[in-house]
Amino acid sequence: MKDTEPDSCRPLRADAARNRERILEAAGEVFAERGLDATLDDVAHKAGLGVGTVYRRFASKEDLVEALFEKAIHEVVALAEEAAAKENSWEGLVWFLERATEMQAKDLGLRDVILHGGSGRDRVSLARRKIVPPVTLLVERAQRDGHLRPDFLATDIPIIELMVSSVAAYTSSVAPDLWRRYLSIVLDGLVVRRSGLRELAPGPSDAVIESTLHTHKLRKI
Repeated sequence: MKDTEPDSCRPLRADAARNRERILEAAGEVFAERGLDATLDDVAHKAGLGVGTVYRRFASKEDLVEALFEKAIHEVVALAEEAAAKENSWEGLVWFLERATEMQAKDLGLRDVILHGGSGRDRVSLARRKIVPPVTLLVERAQRDGHLRPDFLATDIPIIELMVSSVAAYTSSVAPDLWRRYLSIVLDGLVVRRSGLRELAPGPSDAVIESTLHTHKLRKI
């Protein structure tokens, strides 16, 4: 009878653990280049492993996507904890938003993984809940110190990241840092008091706008 116990529920041999990390690293690169439409065969080729080895570690692409999702969640939690250690609560929150959005802007496959997760909804829900406490701490700390508007919610953060990373998704090939401009505009709307406006990255040219709209039309087909 086939053993269906997931890898996360039992210790792996050293070579199996190395292969799992190798597969996850390769999957991250492949999905970053091609999005989540890439196959396990593509991942196996990138990892330099036989496809059978990949299937032994991950029975389906959905299992692999869930594993990447959990890895991404741990990275975001680590960012939030590092941000909370910064002395100025507003600077910590801004640092977190910049780094978390940058993660998704530089790796559009990761953006899809974070936003859509996998098919195991119980595992995905549990992973999402890991982010809530440290991010809520960042928000409440900045509000308590009088930096962040009091009606802002921690649940606004994933929506902001969705908005800003969507700019990166459509402009990555023509203006990869354009998303920073719009995050700065958002941040100016969140801070309670400021001595001046944040410096904005250069705005989009007519060529960038045309290319972005053309890309949007192509993606809708």
